[in-house]
Amino acid sequence: MANSRYSDLDRPPLNAAALNRALVRPGSLWTGVTVVESTGSTNADLSGAAKEGAPEGSVLVAEAQAAGRGRLGRSWSAPPRSGLTFSILLRPQVPLAAQSWLTLMYGVAAASAVRRLAELDVRLKWPNDLLVGERKLAGVLAERSDDAVVVGMGLNVSLRPDELPVETATSLGIERAACLDRDPLLRAVLREVESHYHDWVDAKGDAEASGLRSAYLAVSATVGRQVRVELPEHQALTGRASGIDQWGHLQVESGGEHYTLSAGDVVHVRMA
Repeated sequence: MANSRYSDLDRPPLNAAALNRALVRPGSLWTGVTVVESTGSTNADLSGAAKEGAPEGSVLVAEAQAAGRGRLGRSWSAPPRSGLTFSILLRPQVPLAAQSWLTLMYGVAAASAVRRLAELDVRLKWPNDLLVGERKLAGVLAERSDDAVVVGMGLNVSLRPDELPVETATSLGIERAACLDRDPLLRAVLREVESHYHDWVDAKGDAEASGLRSAYLAVSATVGRQVRVELPEHQALTGRASGIDQWGHLQVESGGEHYTLSAGDVVHVRMA
């Protein structure tokens, strides 16, 4: 029993059949939920499936992930069943330029679901990191695969302080969340994603018309803050994050100039 997935009763396995019964129904975005014991990367696996014609709404969940990646190529790992590690496959019929909102939309949906079930003040650091205070609770990573987009998320659920990948991370358990059950958490995130995604697609990717931009600003931990943005080629920009434009790009005021950034690693600067 030492290696059984039931050996840690505080971290029970997910039930794929129950998840499919709850989420896959006529008219639903979700077309199938697969749960695997371990894989290198759910994003990589689902990207491969997308190239082979996997339908929109496919969900792949891994109880353990050996080669997970975060933004900017950072490695990411966690003990088995200590978090939610999963990817979804989307084939959005919206203009390509508008698809820059996909990960922000996912972040809004995930933050909303976790706030409601965990009863924590979860906010978003641009573009899509879920924070409690200034500590990272979850990250989101999107990758294009031909005409599809695969979006993956890693949410720290029951990780203990000595299991955190970095000191700046946290988990629902550490934050004494009201819910540590991964099953309802996963269902809630996917249902929120479905709702926001349908609104956004129906608005043809218009973040303003769909309400996505206002929903993002309502949970942003970045807009209005002093920030340092680490840019490519070892450059950095320090200033005040003033807003999010129509494409989901971060707007920063610095030295009397206005900058619009499509990529960068944001650090919230504490005021002296």
